[in-house]
Amino acid sequence: MWNRHSCLSWNRHSCLFLLLVLAWPGLSQSFSQRGFFESRFIGYPQTAPGDSGRAVASGLLRYEAAWKPLSNWRFAGSLDARTDTHRQVERAWGLSWQDRDIRRPAFAVRRLSATYRRGPVTFELGKQFIRWGKTDLLNPTDRFAPRDYLEVVDNDFLGVTAARLTLERGGDTLDLVFQPRFTPSRLPLLNQRWVALPDVPIRDAGAHYPGRAQYGARWNHIGSGFEYSFSFFDGFNHLPLLEPRVELTPLRVHLTRQYSRMRMYGADAALPLKWLTLKAETAWFTSSTPRADEYLLYVIQLERQSGEWFLVGGYAGEAVTAARRRFDFSPDRGLARAFLAHAGYTIDPHRSLALEAAVRHNGDGAWVRFEFSHALTARWRAIASFSLIRGAADDFFGQYRRNSHAALTFRYSF
Repeated sequence: MWNRHSCLSWNRHSCLFLLLVLAWPGLSQSFSQRGFFESRFIGYPQTAPGDSGRAVASGLLRYEAAWKPLSNWRFAGSLDARTDTHRQVERAWGLSWQDRDIRRPAFAVRRLSATYRRGPVTFELGKQFIRWGKTDLLNPTDRFAPRDYLEVVDNDFLGVTAARLTLERGGDTLDLVFQPRFTPSRLPLLNQRWVALPDVPIRDAGAHYPGRAQYGARWNHIGSGFEYSFSFFDGFNHLPLLEPRVELTPLRVHLTRQYSRMRMYGADAALPLKWLTLKAETAWFTSSTPRADEYLLYVIQLERQSGEWFLVGGYAGEAVTAARRRFDFSPDRGLARAFLAHAGYTIDPHRSLALEAAVRHNGDGAWVRFEFSHALTARWRAIASFSLIRGAADDFFGQYRRNSHAALTFRYSF
């Protein structure tokens, strides 16, 4: 089984800080809070190798709060509590901070940060979400944004512990990021349906996490009728190389997760035209790790808002400049060499439709998701969705072809 990492042991000052931010609105009139409880039910028509389960239920309680005691200071926090029927969530008490658990923690600090803003200077310290890039379909430059890939096509972002300094002047913005401790993306569990591995016993041999810090910088310029930026990242890929070691007696494969060094040189741009908006984003990745590829990812998309319709379509491409990899898990590259689309339609103030799709340029694989959202009352919302996955066994989408599913979500917001 996987080796799990214990939750962070908080000292008294951290606990006090959390209580002040999340649970003491009487200190100031500038305290705000919100949250939701969500129940989700997923049904899979087909079983998968190593996973005969066809029904999964899960529950998530999220509480978010913000406190602004002074005009220049803002404290924000978010807590998650969750459970499920498919053992994707830990069955242990403890408050997780680092997001290095292989399963989703039962209780986690999703965000906890302090922000200072004065004039053109903004400084944020703590666990936060950092998003880069301009395109909507895929963001190659988004290097401080690990994800939870337990269910590969239904993923969510993980926060990172970092210091972020933003300087603004006119139409120019400079973003500087320092991340002292590495946060990996969460991979599918080896004994469940979202893993496509050979039909031999496989054991997780743990992970080798990087010990050094990560850095990044992004300069963004807003001009007259256009916008562009350049970015740089020096750190590690949050998606791992999987190093197999074969044991012959008995036959078993041991997998070790290793995270390759990475440098990223990126650029993105947005150009509003008369009828639509043209967006592009590209990043070149180099590595000093001998087993890691060097490659270029790019996205070109067209976007249009027309009445109640929102339409996005484009192409994600890849060019490999040095092929070295043997075995890895890379959903961002899995979306490359494919036509991507997103469409949304607002039926009325209470109901909406959405469509997402990715189709391989040679037709070897496809993923399509339909979603219908209905606000039942001011606080209750129901969301029904269906994901269809098809393709060849050697295609990124095709390896999950037995994982088409329908989902029904009920959310109560407060």
